[in-house]
Amino acid sequence: MSIYRNTVWFVKGLKEYTRGGYEAAAKHFTPDDLQVDLSGRSFVITGANSGIGKAAAQEIASRGGTIHMVCRNKDRAEAAKDEIVEQSKNQNVHVHIVDLSSAHQVWEFAQNFSQNNTVHVLINNAGCMVNQRELTEEGLEKNFATNTLGTYIITTALMPALKKVQDSRVITVSSGGMLTQKLNVDDLQFEKGTFDGTMAYAQNKRQQVILTERWASQHKEVHFSSMHPGWADTPAVQSSMPGFHAKMQGRLRTETMGADTVVWLAAAAAAAKQPSGLFFQDRKAVATHLPLASSRSTPQEEEKLLQVLEQFAAKFKQFS
Repeated sequence: MSIYRNTVWFVKGLKEYTRGGYEAAAKHFTPDDLQVDLSGRSFVITGANSGIGKAAAQEIASRGGTIHMVCRNKDRAEAAKDEIVEQSKNQNVHVHIVDLSSAHQVWEFAQNFSQNNTVHVLINNAGCMVNQRELTEEGLEKNFATNTLGTYIITTALMPALKKVQDSRVITVSSGGMLTQKLNVDDLQFEKGTFDGTMAYAQNKRQQVILTERWASQHKEVHFSSMHPGWADTPAVQSSMPGFHAKMQGRLRTETMGADTVVWLAAAAAAAKQPSGLFFQDRKAVATHLPLASSRSTPQEEEKLLQVLEQFAAKFKQFS
């Protein structure tokens, strides 16, 4: 079954996820959607020092938004910040050093942040694809800790702050790779069988889409969406998928193309008119399952995912 899913996905990807796919989709964009002034609105962006996150921060800063870059590496974050400020002429760009794979660091940051700052939009962009099974200091598998639990905790912890403002939004940068996976709630940290980093990542990305749908039904005051940036030429793709990067090089999107839908979801009035909880690609809501792919999970499985995340979140909250 997964061979079928992978094949259908790759054929779809060659048509839609490449630079050519973006250019074809962009012909149908409404250019005025992003003619917006974002002054006075505050955007928390995880993993904002490179790739899609940095490109999104740049676009939002150039429209006057206040940017809070949540990054792991201080030097890289400061260098990216300087570049964003210089290009956007916007001084309201702030760096916060947090390792998203550390649950208690994420709690600590989010709780302190929401006491002292407003947040209108949270962009869950930070992610990792570690190809060898690796545990964090807290004993969690690293991809799961960063992509799923880190995203869950920062969103949950900032929820009260998001509910205090008008037109609040949460955008989670998922991946079309999740279409190849059915939620496997019995082995969230890949403890059984052979470890496959690409598969772990795709599982995490499926989990993010399910979380987005769940949050949308639980928190009506906030607008949620998840999205697929397409296949973009980012440092993360170069380092974690060198073979794919080499093969696809001429056909990959630029980082700005990859970030376009993030910026649209974060800034455009048209995006907020869409139903909450959908999965987007090139400014359009798209299906979260491939045809005939048997990748749907039961409500019970999704409930179990939420329970597990809630338990982990509660456990690590004690340390923060």
